[in-house]
Amino acid sequence: MKIFSHAERPELVERRDELGEAWPEFMYHDAIANELWNRQYDDFPDLQLYLLDDDDRYLAESNAVPIPFGPGALPDDGWDAALEQAFAGRPVVAVSAIAITIGLEHRGKGLSKTMLDGMRQAVAARGLTDLVAPVRPSLKHRYPLVPAERYVEWRREDGRLLDPWLRVHESAGARLIRVAPRSMRISGTLAEWEDWTKMAFPDSGTYIVPGALVPVVIDRERDEGLYVEPNVWMHHTI
Repeated sequence: MKIFSHAERPELVERRDELGEAWPEFMYHDAIANELWNRQYDDFPDLQLYLLDDDDRYLAESNAVPIPFGPGALPDDGWDAALEQAFAGRPVVAVSAIAITIGLEHRGKGLSKTMLDGMRQAVAARGLTDLVAPVRPSLKHRYPLVPAERYVEWRREDGRLLDPWLRVHESAGARLIRVAPRSMRISGTLAEWEDWTKMAFPDSGTYIVPGALVPVVIDRERDEGLYVEPNVWMHHTI
């Protein structure tokens, strides 16, 4: 396997569909992501990484952006803030992870750790010492009614974090800082949410939606569904 940056092989961005549908459909409708996602490749090509094997199979991708805040000033609107402030023109202080996406056929092989190591090396190549990550806990969707602040405290009998993705970061030396309660904000009409989730929402109220970390709030009078996702800020010292 070998990691290439977008600066080295920009044509690989056209192969992202080979990874499959990695996220629930509603996750593709964050307004800030829709506005800024593609700019990462043009503005920060050294921080967008691709993993291929010797047969040129596309295994994984990671995305990161330089940010004007460090681990001592992590905002509540974590993921959205990192992506938005990356393009604000302010002096760079650190790098924030944005995503690590493993192809559906290649999960469970330790590739998340490979991509995280590659991201750390890309940060070091910029001469920076701090990598922060607004991590989306991989099992939180099974416990949508449990407060995120409580969920991140759960540990296995061996003392390691219960959540596998948080555990990967901790095993790589990251320190869990705190929950970002408003990390992503996804709003849509009732019809959009019914299409995204393949569910009906007959009344206003809160609904547990497959793949969502917390309930979705439906307001039929306003014709709006709102999902505000908490993520977990973690800090890697490079």
